[in-house]
Amino acid sequence: MCGTTGWINFDRDLTTEGRVVQKMVDTLVPRGPDDGGIWLSRHAALGHRRKGIMDPLNGAQPMTTPEKMPDGTPLAAISYTGEVFNFLDLREELKAKGHEFRTRCDTEVVLRAYIEWGPDFVERLNGMFAFAIWDGRTEEALLYRDRLGMKPLFYYPTGNGLLFGSEPKAILAHPESKAVLSLDGLRELLSFLRVPGQTPLKGMYEVRPGHVLRVRNGRRFEEKYWELRSWEHTDDLPTTVRTVRDLLEDIVTRQMRADVPLCSLLSGGLDSSALTALVQNSLDPTRNRRLRSFSVDFVGHVENFAPEPQRADPDAPFVAELAGHVGTNHRDIVLDTPDLASPQVWNAVWKALELPYGIGDHGPSIYLLFRAIREECDVVLSGEAADETFGGLLWFHDPRAVHADTFPWHALGEKTVEEQATTFLNRELVRELRLSEYIADQYRTALAEVPELEGETGLDRRMRTATYLNLTRFMPICLDRKDRLSMANGVEERLPFCDHRLVEYVFNVPWSMKTFDGREKSLLRAATKDLLPRSIVERRKAPYPSTQDAGYDLAMRQELKKIVAEPNSPALPLFDLDAVHEQLTAPSHAASSMAKRALQDETPVRLNFWLESSDVSLDLTG
Repeated sequence: MCGTTGWINFDRDLTTEGRVVQKMVDTLVPRGPDDGGIWLSRHAALGHRRKGIMDPLNGAQPMTTPEKMPDGTPLAAISYTGEVFNFLDLREELKAKGHEFRTRCDTEVVLRAYIEWGPDFVERLNGMFAFAIWDGRTEEALLYRDRLGMKPLFYYPTGNGLLFGSEPKAILAHPESKAVLSLDGLRELLSFLRVPGQTPLKGMYEVRPGHVLRVRNGRRFEEKYWELRSWEHTDDLPTTVRTVRDLLEDIVTRQMRADVPLCSLLSGGLDSSALTALVQNSLDPTRNRRLRSFSVDFVGHVENFAPEPQRADPDAPFVAELAGHVGTNHRDIVLDTPDLASPQVWNAVWKALELPYGIGDHGPSIYLLFRAIREECDVVLSGEAADETFGGLLWFHDPRAVHADTFPWHALGEKTVEEQATTFLNRELVRELRLSEYIADQYRTALAEVPELEGETGLDRRMRTATYLNLTRFMPICLDRKDRLSMANGVEERLPFCDHRLVEYVFNVPWSMKTFDGREKSLLRAATKDLLPRSIVERRKAPYPSTQDAGYDLAMRQELKKIVAEPNSPALPLFDLDAVHEQLTAPSHAASSMAKRALQDETPVRLNFWLESSDVSLDLTG
């Protein structure tokens, strides 16, 4: 768990630019509260903030090779974030080839692997990572990002080089960068999907998942080292279930390695319960070790619970049953509406997220959950991405969504994404945005990427497409919010269901086998049911919980009222003030859904906060 940043420039001598690089590094202190450093060379400057997870007392970064060039500079230097879970295997392989190690951390293994195997070494890594290597022999910078995009890596091209960072704020601390919101950027913000490589800020990009960005002599080349591929699945059902279980057990064993306290998130649903049970089951029973587990709940939620279309019952009873069943040391994090609706908490959440994508009240609750976890643990295992991989989300099973000519998660609402997301925007701007056209264009682009399987037709083919869309356009929304909100609290979140071996295998299982028992996530249920109480095995999918207290929505209205009352509010030129006043004066007694909060209600508030706090200028022409 760390933060990386840096500056590549082939026209300037960067050895005297330590003050600028340090400013970039300082923005990332929450991602790496334990230590920090910079490394300067003529054309490359690397910065780093570290949270020690493996070998906390060693492994300071940026890290350089002990081998030197004729001029005394190292062969290579690295600024690395994330975890490589097979680093012990790679370490032994490298030692057999004569490499010596000074630390027990995976950063050194990654650097030595690059020296031994060259740029393609990344194909050997199993993990979540984003890092930059400067190769002094070739004077080339290489920016790598993991296969599924679990760890972020942004970059900003400059005249003869680029700036990069784990978060935009690191790049924006550099005087050559500017925060500008363009019309395309606003489209990207409001479309409720992620376009690989794009950001809302003009001139700023992300290294795409499964890619390496190479920079040499001022020229950039982005190369793909991994992608989802389609192949015929030849295993029968029992073999498939057994393979899923074997993969999960191996993944959990690898991801439990840490030299600091580790825990799991537990919601009482299938994903988190299966993961928690697998972790507890893997602990040495002779040492009487109990896994720490955490859940989120709201004051009065169980007593006042009202069933919802996607949630028939509250989580708390299932959480308690699972914790008792497998024997974890469990703690419920119970949140009250005044905490969730606090402007101070909202500001902390939006500052952490930085780019103002909508996630409704999930933002404050996830932020406060990780803040509480940080009191006891440094690493948390999460069930995130199981739904996208195994087909658990509602839109995998609703015929309207399955057969819709758009992104499946856009097809279930009574209103279109454009109607919801632009409710408070001025009508001229809405006409300029043409958001529905933008979404349709992105849908066609995504469809063209789907790896087809020769001879596959009908529902199996359509569900392969739906899975691809979810993994590449929807899942990044979830991965980003968890990364930013966990790291803002100094907690590393690990995602076992994002292991590329599991994703590849399950992606190629036919839909008919994925739903062999007529339920969602049939394979995951079958692979782990021996570890779980029957009630959880039979429980239907329920999303991450939202507060049902209308007081949260009232507080959001009050914040919007303050923005409208302040004539210097930077987002005012974007608003249809008549629509805003209609919202402020309309009677409301029921709580909004998470989707309505994310897509509509909080949009003007979070846009205004972002424009104000990040000093973003508007360029909405053309």
